[in-house]
Amino acid sequence: MSLPRSIRTALLAVEQAEGAGARVRRSIGTRSLRNFSPFLMLDHFTIGKGAGFPDHPHRGQETITYLLSGGVDHEDFAGNKGTIGPGDLQFMTAGRGIMHAEMPHENPDGSPNVGMQLWVDLPKQLKMCEPRYRDLRAEEIPIVKVDDGRVEVKVISGQSHGVDSVRDLAYTPVWIFDVTIRPGGRLSQSLPKGWNAFAYTLAGESIFGSNDKTQRIKEFHNVVFEQEGDYVEVSVPDNAEKESRFMLVAGQPLDQEVIQYGPFVLNTKEQVYQAMMDYQTASNGFERSRGWESEIGKRMT
Repeated sequence: MSLPRSIRTALLAVEQAEGAGARVRRSIGTRSLRNFSPFLMLDHFTIGKGAGFPDHPHRGQETITYLLSGGVDHEDFAGNKGTIGPGDLQFMTAGRGIMHAEMPHENPDGSPNVGMQLWVDLPKQLKMCEPRYRDLRAEEIPIVKVDDGRVEVKVISGQSHGVDSVRDLAYTPVWIFDVTIRPGGRLSQSLPKGWNAFAYTLAGESIFGSNDKTQRIKEFHNVVFEQEGDYVEVSVPDNAEKESRFMLVAGQPLDQEVIQYGPFVLNTKEQVYQAMMDYQTASNGFERSRGWESEIGKRMT
């Protein structure tokens, strides 16, 4: 017998300054929500002209960037360059070491660049793997419609109602859905047993939960589900003024210690100290950082 997942907590993501001129709503990686394996951080970011994330290193994690509007350029010390636009994603595996920059477009109409960035932990045996990138374009993402078209699910990663996503985008198994529910719509989404899961609300008002255990959640909240259960249920009342939109994400927990210092995420303090030393001395994965400067990062100078 399938059982619904109940809500553990729902947290408002308060906007704050981050990076150089960016505004961020952080909901995972805060004092209220840590150690939610495999998730390390979730940022809902807004970056405009003169802002961005110039040259900086990473080791030991994966970052998944989903652009909601605008454009973001990327460049790293290995010569990789790219741009993601509305609805596109970039899956970056930092592995043993990467140094890169992420800078926003200057949109002709002056509009900001808005997106989500999720940090996912790497299993300890993959912490020192070679870095890699995988882009996923908006047109590659399959879409499934349910409940007579009142519900639309973009299947970024995982499976929804018999529709599979593009495969092998991240080393750590994660399911990611971008869900829109029109007034009167209802979604029942199965999730892998034992995985941690959350929903981040982007617009409108959604009713999460089943039967007599429901909560009405407004935008910019992170809804954390209990680990027990087989599916998540979400609905929007018939008389709602507008549709709701949210990200639904689930990931396989990792049974390992998490020691994080800024952009370095390892399993012991010694490994973090080593990462700092390797970065400072341009060694053990950071060799190409010596003297490197991104072209896109120079926009801020």
